[in-house]
Amino acid sequence: MNTDSAGQRFTAPEAARAYRSIGPFDAASLPAGLLREHRLKQGTWGLLTVLSGRIGFAWDDGKSEGEVTVLEANDTIDVPPEVPHHLESQGEPFRIAIEFLAE
Repeated sequence: MNTDSAGQRFTAPEAARAYRSIGPFDAASLPAGLLREHRLKQGTWGLLTVLSGRIGFAWDDGKSEGEVTVLEANDTIDVPPEVPHHLESQGEPFRIAIEFLAE
């Protein structure tokens, strides 16, 4: 499902289909919970798309050693169920959208 490999550690199943979309969000409208560690519920994948600008993405599962991947316009990242992660502002304008997928 992803179009860029930056920070990509997981790939959504081919059978996964979007059932809900949220956003677009910018710095003023981004829900604060996305900037803290959170995880998707069991059976739900996320597809984060950067529409413009840049935003940081960090896996909080202990395997990335605090590394933040900077995603730029047109980058996407597949986020699996139950794996902790968060976003980080890069101090510049951005717009992102998120789709939720399930098999």
